[in-house]
Amino acid sequence: MTDTIIALMGPTGSGKSNFIHKLTGSKEEKGASGLKSCTQDIREFVANTSKGRYVFVDTPGFDDTYRSDRDILRTIAGWLEEKYKGDVKLSGVIYTHRITDNRMSGSVCKNLDMFGRLCGDNAAKRVRLVTTMWDRVKDTNTANNRVTQLEGNFWKPLIDAGARHQKFENTRESAWDIVRGATGDSEALLLQEELVDADRRLNETTAGKALYSQFQRLLQEQKDTIKQLSEEAKAQQDPALAKELEAEYKRIEAQLQKTWQEMEELKIPWLRRLMLFFAKKPRSHTIEVNVPN
Repeated sequence: MTDTIIALMGPTGSGKSNFIHKLTGSKEEKGASGLKSCTQDIREFVANTSKGRYVFVDTPGFDDTYRSDRDILRTIAGWLEEKYKGDVKLSGVIYTHRITDNRMSGSVCKNLDMFGRLCGDNAAKRVRLVTTMWDRVKDTNTANNRVTQLEGNFWKPLIDAGARHQKFENTRESAWDIVRGATGDSEALLLQEELVDADRRLNETTAGKALYSQFQRLLQEQKDTIKQLSEEAKAQQDPALAKELEAEYKRIEAQLQKTWQEMEELKIPWLRRLMLFFAKKPRSHTIEVNVPN
């Protein structure tokens, strides 16, 4: 009997590991509910049931504490590509979001944007957008209003493509109900089609190009910050404060160099761009979610 494979994606601390813990009984790592990432690599957890074997795949978020977003994308892409080449497709995808978040932070928006671009529209009907941490909600009306905003705005393109929202009540029964709803005919993700069927390099995929654009924006923000710090340090009369500003300037400058290097490694040469224009196209299309630039 073929394994039923469910991938879990979402921001760091959004409850992926806890969700799997409820399904399999595996011990959740210390710190999994905190701000630091406890999932630095792809991890697979198996649950044997009367209806067959389930494999739940825990993936790192695009806000990992210790690794760059490029490394995270390479890790996820490598695992997806290997499975697809082995004729193994996902039976469902679960994307987790903390209902306790009172706003869409930059890291949450980035994760959602990358998810839409690597998922694609053909696989969307097997996606469950799962809100977590309902047991921590103090004001149910406020939480329900957040769901309305998510469904009607940020998640709308995914839902229009076939994805569905479900609440996770932090119980085994709730987790399995979500899994059963997500499980169905397997579909390849857009990222898999691009890497294998269309024979694209990672930086040439929709997700890779989106990451390149994110680095471009970050680079400009860092340049603007450096300019501002330089001007403030020159105008500062207090030597101690001027020294602090100079230290911050050097820190941002080091970050800028790292961002530039990451961006350069994702750059697509002109000849490759021309070749891609005439190359085979994937069946799926990207889902551009509604997140601010």
